[in-house]
Amino acid sequence: MIQVTPEWLKGTEALKDVPTEQLQWLIDNCEHYVLKDGDHLFERDQPHRGTYYIITGKIRLYYTQAGVRREMATLAARSITGYLPYSRGKKALDVGDAIGETQIMTLVMDKQMELIRNHYELTQALVGVMSNRVRESTALLQQNEKMMALGKLSAGLAHELNNPAAAIVRNAASLREHLQTQPETFAELLAANIDVSKIPLVKAEIARILQNKNVAKLSLRQRSDLEDEFADWLDEHDIENGYEMAGNFVEQGFKCGDLDAIYQHMVPASGASAVFRWINDTLLSDKMVTDIHDSAQRIAGLISSIKNFTHMDRAPDHEYARVDAGIHNTLTMLGHKLKANNITVIEEFDPELPPVKILVGELNQVWTNLIDNAIDAMEANGKGELTIRTRKDKEFAEITITDDGPGIPDDVKGRIFDPFFTTKQMGKGTGLGLEVVQRIVKQQHNGTIKVNSKPGHTEFVVCIPIHGTSQPEQ
Repeated sequence: MIQVTPEWLKGTEALKDVPTEQLQWLIDNCEHYVLKDGDHLFERDQPHRGTYYIITGKIRLYYTQAGVRREMATLAARSITGYLPYSRGKKALDVGDAIGETQIMTLVMDKQMELIRNHYELTQALVGVMSNRVRESTALLQQNEKMMALGKLSAGLAHELNNPAAAIVRNAASLREHLQTQPETFAELLAANIDVSKIPLVKAEIARILQNKNVAKLSLRQRSDLEDEFADWLDEHDIENGYEMAGNFVEQGFKCGDLDAIYQHMVPASGASAVFRWINDTLLSDKMVTDIHDSAQRIAGLISSIKNFTHMDRAPDHEYARVDAGIHNTLTMLGHKLKANNITVIEEFDPELPPVKILVGELNQVWTNLIDNAIDAMEANGKGELTIRTRKDKEFAEITITDDGPGIPDDVKGRIFDPFFTTKQMGKGTGLGLEVVQRIVKQQHNGTIKVNSKPGHTEFVVCIPIHGTSQPEQ
């Protein structure tokens, strides 16, 4: 072991201004020992023995989740950890193991009152260490929770993006293959010797039909019957490949009467087969282009939702924004999980609620955690109903998120906002989500969050001052 002196301790940033005699008292009243590689300095949920000063070596901090060790940080020589004066944290929140041979100096709990009573500057320095630790731990926990939220969204978002992307690839390939047949269709149309003066009339009929946007949604049986009707009509008028065309005409909202209107312009009638094939090919091309456009729009919409959800194009400061927009973006991010759990979403947004002064990205994290928890709660039912309401309550915005899951048991209701407390299965929850929610709502928005729960009805009520200053009534 190295010889610890007041001069050596003054090389520690936190202790550099502490009087020499106080540092000598610290050295004289500490326990001095060496940990071997892998030895525990402290263990999770076990009381701290006191304040630990790392003289040489390193201490690795970690916790175990789902059988996997997750490292939090590494404390190097001259770090101070463990219990600190005036701290309420008398138990370790994680495990501290030595990396290699590590020299430790510990001021045990029995000496803490003497420290506080007789050594003001040393106590003040250690309180400063505690303040820094709280600030760093808060930032670390919030960052970890953000990563957890990102993990919750990533799988569903990948699925949501994959569907339209696959549709674009599939339709683009089909369109290329389809366009390769166009020269053959054009040659048949020329060989049909159709009266050229009738072509504008045929085009006008098609345009009229396609302009009708109120196409009735058909059941499988209705669609099948209508396709048979079209196939019979095309067969009666000697149109080749009529059954293959029938489904496309039905999908585009055609009626058999529309085919009559087009057919009357066929002069000579022997060219009708070529004309209807040309019409069918045109409709198919238009449908594939429309599908590609819609899929691209879907991807663009998702990317816009991601951008708005993360708020990555704005400064990290309070600004006036619509709360319902953030909730809607969150629902988009969690869309796949909502569908997978057969959950119906009811949005009751108050149009009179004005923009609220908020940290948009942080508050989106609140909606993510609350909605994701509601989905998990309803998972056991195989289905569910999620209701989200917003309303203006004097100078406050009130947001209520309600699910019809089994509810929160009375014996744990008072603990749900505690750090690391979770009722989820091992590996599904960290116990940080609601703690982060409460911190964001209370500390960063000067708001409140309350929970009311009974079997079949659980609601979280978030209340935020519209202008970011008032404190709502409890």
